[in-house]
Amino acid sequence: MKILTVALEDRSYPIYIGEKLLDTPDVITRHIKSKQVVIVSNETVAPLYLDTILKHLSAHEVAQVILPDGEQYKTLDSLNCIFDTLLNNKFSRNATLIALGGGVVGDIGGFAAACYQRGIAFIQIPTTLLAQVDSSVGGKTGVNHPLGKNMIGAFYQPQAVIIDVDVLATLDNRQFSAGLAEVIKYGLIRDNAFFCWLEDNIDKLLLRDKAALIYAINYSCQTKAIIVSEDEHESGVRATLNLGHTFGHAIETGMGYGAYLHGEAVAIGTCLAADLSKRQGLLCATQVERIVQLFERAHLPVTAPAALTAAQFIDLMAVDKKNVDGNIRVILLESIGKATLPIAMDRLSLIQTLENL
Repeated sequence: MKILTVALEDRSYPIYIGEKLLDTPDVITRHIKSKQVVIVSNETVAPLYLDTILKHLSAHEVAQVILPDGEQYKTLDSLNCIFDTLLNNKFSRNATLIALGGGVVGDIGGFAAACYQRGIAFIQIPTTLLAQVDSSVGGKTGVNHPLGKNMIGAFYQPQAVIIDVDVLATLDNRQFSAGLAEVIKYGLIRDNAFFCWLEDNIDKLLLRDKAALIYAINYSCQTKAIIVSEDEHESGVRATLNLGHTFGHAIETGMGYGAYLHGEAVAIGTCLAADLSKRQGLLCATQVERIVQLFERAHLPVTAPAALTAAQFIDLMAVDKKNVDGNIRVILLESIGKATLPIAMDRLSLIQTLENL
C-alpha cells in the first residue's frame, strides 16, 4: 500500500493506493470518529461493494442512500435524497459520510457532507479510474445545473481517499477509457516524461496490467496532491487541471448529461485546446498529432459532436467557472508537459478551432 498526503495544514489527509484495501477494515474505520455513518452509493456499485464495507461497520449505526447511476442524476434532487436520509435518521454533525462510487457519487456525497449541519466528515472510496485519479482528490464537490456543469458546489476536503485498484476489474471498458483521459492530462500539463511513458505503456494500461495501473494512479494522485496543496481554491496553478474542461463541459451540457462520459468530453476538449494552442503559435502540428493519437489509442473520441454548432459551443462555454467579466478563458499548452494559466480567447479564434477540428 502506498500512502500519499494532501498537505493542507489542519485539513491534510491521506490517499491510500493499493490492492484489497476494501478488505482491510482499519483503513476505513480509523477515519470514522462516531457511531453514525451514512453510505452514499449508486445502483451499479452498491451490489458489488456495499456488503464489503458494511461488514466493517457492524459496530456503527449505518444508513444508506443508493442513487440512480449516471451524470444526469448529479442534481439537487439527488442531494436532497441524502439530506432526507440524514435528517430522518437524526444524524448529528459528528456523523461520517462515505462516498462509494465514481465521480458523480463522490461529488454529490462530498457536497452533502459540506452542507449538512454546515459540515460533517466524509471519506472518498472511488470505484472508477477517473474518480481515483482526479475527482476524489482535492475537495471539489457539487452538482450540475441544466445551464452548466458543476456550477453549484463547494471546496470541501475529505478525511481520506481510499483507492483500491482491484475494483477496476468490474469497470466496463468505456468507463475505463474515460478515466485514461484524466491520466493523460497530467502528462500534458506537468510532465513530458510521463506523457512519453503513457505513449509507451497505453496498451498495458488498456489490458489493466496491475503494475502499470498502480504507477499511473500513484503518479496522477501525487501530481494532483502537490497542485492542491499549492492552490486549494484554484486561484492559480490548480486551474491547469482544467485543461480541456471548458470545451468538455460545454459538450456535456449541450449534448445532455450522460450522452458523453466526462472523460470522453475532456478528451475532445483537450484535442480542441491543443488545436487552439497550435493556432496561437504555442504547439507545432507534430505535437498536436501526438496528443490526438494518444487519446485515439486510449479508445477515446477526439472530434467535437456535429450536433453542436460553433455558436452553440461558445454560448455554453460562456457558463464556466474560469470566466472573468464575460471573457471565455481556456487553458492552453505551451508544450507537451507545460500548460498555461487561463487565457481569455477572442470569439474568432474559438470559431476557427471549433469549425475545423
